[in-house]
Amino acid sequence: MGNEAVLEITNQAMKVALMLAAPMLAGALIIGVLVSLFQAVTQINEQTLSFIPKILIIVAALVFFSPWMLTTMTEFTRETFLRIPEMVNSP
Repeated sequence: MGNEAVLEITNQAMKVALMLAAPMLAGALIIGVLVSLFQAVTQINEQTLSFIPKILIIVAALVFFSPWMLTTMTEFTRETFLRIPEMVNSP
């Protein structure tokens, strides 16, 4: 297995990991900004106020996007397993 194959697999794995994490991270970012804006407008300086909405949006994103995430992970794993023979046989 050459360096190119290793780099390609690593590149695909990082892309899949970023795609799977993106919905949860984007939701937490948006909720974090909205809560921070709410805190700035109301002058509430409670540090723990942003944790509960972030946890709820991450759980909601997991529930909503879990079919897509499972399909994406399964597809990547299947493609990786199918490429094992060509990786083993390459010089």
